[in-house]
Amino acid sequence: MHKYTSVFDILDVDTAVKQAISLKKDPFKYNHLGKNKTLVMLFFNSSLRTRLSTEKAAQNLGLNVMVLNVSNAWKLEFEDGAVMNLDTAEHIKDAAQVVSQYADIIAVRAFPELKNKAIDASERILNSFVNYATVPVVNMESATAHPLQAFADAITIEELKLKKQPKVVLTWAPHPKALPHAVANSFVKMMQRLDVDFSIVHPKGYELDPKVTKDTPCSFNQEAALADADFVYAKNWSSYKNYGQVMVQDENWMCTKAKIANAKFMHCLPIRRNVVAEDALLDSQNSVVIQQANNRTFAAQYVLKSILEQQ
Repeated sequence: MHKYTSVFDILDVDTAVKQAISLKKDPFKYNHLGKNKTLVMLFFNSSLRTRLSTEKAAQNLGLNVMVLNVSNAWKLEFEDGAVMNLDTAEHIKDAAQVVSQYADIIAVRAFPELKNKAIDASERILNSFVNYATVPVVNMESATAHPLQAFADAITIEELKLKKQPKVVLTWAPHPKALPHAVANSFVKMMQRLDVDFSIVHPKGYELDPKVTKDTPCSFNQEAALADADFVYAKNWSSYKNYGQVMVQDENWMCTKAKIANAKFMHCLPIRRNVVAEDALLDSQNSVVIQQANNRTFAAQYVLKSILEQQ
C-alpha cells in the first residue's frame, strides 16, 4: 500500500480485516517497522478518536509522531498561478513538499464547507497533499470520505457477526447541525465490498450521491428497514441534492432500543445522546460503539503497517 485515501486502496478487504484483528491480539509485534521514522499528522479541524487512535497505532509500530493543529492559522493557497497578495501566506505546493522533508508518512484531516459541492467533491486539501507531497498520504477524514472509520466498521462487523451474511442497515438520524457525507459515503462503499445484506434508509430529500449508493437498496420507512437487522449504523448527513442543507428535523428518526430490537447498534461517535440515539440504547448491551471506537486503532495500524512495509 502506497497511500490510504479511499477504501479502495485496500485491495483485499477480507484479508485486511483478518490481519487487523490479528494486530489487535499482538499490537507490538511489528514495532520495529517504524524505528527512526516519523508520522506527521495535520488537522485542519479538531479530532478526538481519529487523533488518539492514529497516534496510538503509530506508536504501536514504533513511529515517532508529530501533530500540527492547523485550524485557520495556516492560510494555504491552492490555486495554480495565484498572485498571493491577499491573506494566503503559503502555497500548498511548497507546504506539502516541506512537510515531506520531516515525515515518512503524512496524515491529513479536513472537513468540507458544505457550501460548494464541486469544491468539496474535488477534495482540494487531501488531493493537494497527495499531488505535491513526496511521501505517502493517509486520509484521516476528508470532505467526502472517512476510510479509516469505514475500515474500523468492517472490523467490528467481522468480530461480532453471527452468520455469514448479516443484515446491515445504515439509517439517517436527526442532528441539530448540517453534517458532512464522509462517514456515510465510506461506510456505503465498504459495505458494498463485504458479504452483507446491506441497505440504506433515510427521509425523502436525504438521498446520498447516486455515484456512491449505486445499486444499494434505499428506502424511506425506517421501521420496515430495521426489521430483522443484525447491525444498525446510525448517522446524520445533510442533503446532497440541496447541498449542505438541513431538509428535515424529525425526532421520530432517533434510534431507540425498541427499534433496534436484537441488532448491534453502531455509530462513529461523537453522538448526540437522546437526539441521534436514546440513552437506553447507547447504554445497553446492543450498543457496540465503544468497541467500534477501539477498532479505530487497529484499522489505522494496519494501514500504517502496510505503508511502512513498502518503504
